[in-house]
Amino acid sequence: MFRIKKVLNHNAVIAIVKKDDGLEECLVLGKGIGFGKKVSEQFEIREDDRIYSLEEASERGKASEMVKEIPPIYLEIAGEVLKNAETKFGCVDTNIVFPMADHIEYAVKRIKNNEQISNPLTDDIKVLFYVEYKIAEVARKLLKERLGIEIDDDEVGYIALHVHSAIQSENVAQSMQIAKAVRECISLIEKETKTKIKAQSLSYNRMMNHIRYMVTRALTGEPVKLNMNDYIANTYPDSFAISTVICDQLGKSLGKKLDDVEIGYLAMHIERVKCDIQQEKKGV
Repeated sequence: MFRIKKVLNHNAVIAIVKKDDGLEECLVLGKGIGFGKKVSEQFEIREDDRIYSLEEASERGKASEMVKEIPPIYLEIAGEVLKNAETKFGCVDTNIVFPMADHIEYAVKRIKNNEQISNPLTDDIKVLFYVEYKIAEVARKLLKERLGIEIDDDEVGYIALHVHSAIQSENVAQSMQIAKAVRECISLIEKETKTKIKAQSLSYNRMMNHIRYMVTRALTGEPVKLNMNDYIANTYPDSFAISTVICDQLGKSLGKKLDDVEIGYLAMHIERVKCDIQQEKKGV
């Protein structure tokens, strides 16, 4: 049984619930959950209600403090985004609801003050975190419906990073670091091959995802077991040489040396992209 501590609005309340180790405060979101409720009143959780612990903390602060500052409407919208993420991915880290709501609130403030910010990684986020981006678009729809506020693709991209951090064991800053590293890597490949790679091509998508996991492995220290460097160096020497340069520069940017084994795998993707470009030029 839950007990009302504070009614935030018709759809959000702060409640207290008894646990084995004592009392715990939580945020409860649900349609009409706060309507007509009074402090200390007890209530049962319904099937569609969502519960978020206020005992947690993130890089943005303690949940118990953030819930006092963030208008309930933004908590509701963040909750809806996470609900969609949970439907798609299953288990998600629901504690991200507070930093996500905080971000959405500040996005709205920026828009009202005509302080639009750009996100140079939006196109990469759309590819790297495709499903997360689609889920983040729920926030765009709800902000338009409930507040008459329109957010652009750049803002949706930032929300997508919050969604990604809710389903992966990495924070928003790390997700951004991965996206930046991937963008740098793609730019280096285009520079070395003197070509512009089509973002919608299958080989581009495969390469981006490979680079994404390559960067993650570099950050976490996860090894690659199979070494294909000798074969790739002999079969595709030009792509291997380009990959060597890129892996070296990427390692410097990340502050972590990439495993030499990564060179051969990236070279395969570079070779595939080069082949696609050549076929396109021939009109194949």
